[in-house]
Amino acid sequence: MRVLIINTSERIGGAAIAANRLMDALRNNGIKAKMLVRDKQTNNVSVVGLNKSWWKVWQFIWERIIIWKANYFKKHNLFAVDIANTGTNVTTLPEFKQADIIHLHWVNQGMLSLKDIQYILQSGKPIVWTMHDMWPCTGICHHARECNQYQHECHHCPYLYKKGFNDLSNQVFKRKAELYKLSPITFVTCSNWLKEKASQSSLLKGHSIVHIPNPINTNLFKPRNRKEARIACGFPQEKKLILFGALKITDKRKGIDYFIECCQILVQKYPHMKDELGVVVYGNHSEELKSLLPFEVYSLNYISNEKELANVYNAADIFVTPSLEENLPNTIMEAMASGTPCIGFQVGGIPEMIDHLHNGYVAEYKSAEDLANGIHWILDEGEYESLSKEATRKAISSYSESTIAKKYIEIYNKIIGNHA
Repeated sequence: MRVLIINTSERIGGAAIAANRLMDALRNNGIKAKMLVRDKQTNNVSVVGLNKSWWKVWQFIWERIIIWKANYFKKHNLFAVDIANTGTNVTTLPEFKQADIIHLHWVNQGMLSLKDIQYILQSGKPIVWTMHDMWPCTGICHHARECNQYQHECHHCPYLYKKGFNDLSNQVFKRKAELYKLSPITFVTCSNWLKEKASQSSLLKGHSIVHIPNPINTNLFKPRNRKEARIACGFPQEKKLILFGALKITDKRKGIDYFIECCQILVQKYPHMKDELGVVVYGNHSEELKSLLPFEVYSLNYISNEKELANVYNAADIFVTPSLEENLPNTIMEAMASGTPCIGFQVGGIPEMIDHLHNGYVAEYKSAEDLANGIHWILDEGEYESLSKEATRKAISSYSESTIAKKYIEIYNKIIGNHA
């Protein structure tokens, strides 16, 4: 069986990492999987990149110009929505023609236009589409937040200044509705939370929606000697270390403001922690936190090397993710597999991953105080060794490559049978 995975990027962003790991998992389980991307970042021969050109750069810019205009030339939400008006027709590529299954992932920002998706649906090949956010089931947004217009028909989009019954969200929603009638699509959500949201969308009525988590290599992300990990990373041995990371640390959606407030609360309530704790921050703009936190900060750039990342997780005592909107974060999966207890807000798929007070702590949404309570509980009150072991056990049983690959292979076989 030949599977072609399609994603915008090879390695940058959560969807890219998940798609790449799925390709490896499938290949390790006997499937001839390849990945087609717009942005190729490695020399992996199983990953095929689209030919680079200034035209593709212009396509990306043109999509942003349309959104910019709809927002009265303000930068507000410029990258929070996608209208898929530009892309590449991939159906002419040999990798597409050779594939038995076409498996879409995150295909925005100039990878596939709605027209390109139409060509894929009209090809007659079985289609699987893994949803890493809500875009496939909304008009233009990746996270609907409190808006529920997508359940019937998008309009008056809260992400747009120029909103109305026939705004950009409505136009794209109607085009998607027509597209999805062309061929059955098996939609896969990484979390039960997203499955529930997707099932409420009128766009996906009549299509199959199943839940399969993202996979992780539990042979790489596993508990290791903490002292050795800290030596490898250059971190101090005597402090307890909080880990906080994201592609872009200053992204407000990642909850940076709540993390800063939470650290200030910790020092106020537990003064002794000021000298006992340190914070490891990895991601773009991580150095900006040095002057904002009351603890010693060890800043790292965004880490794409997974072996280095595994060391960072093992060097930390706790991983904190105060994200305000999430599906199924790879970071929590990686930390748990490494035996590092996690704390996150009760949002999206996070409560499905962290079992409260069993392998981590689920904090009240947007409560910096409860986030601080969770850090203190794990470090000073909870049975740390038990939390660590249970986190690893959950990751292995729920997210291992072999477990997830088998679930996808079952779906592939089923839809190939339906197309026969």
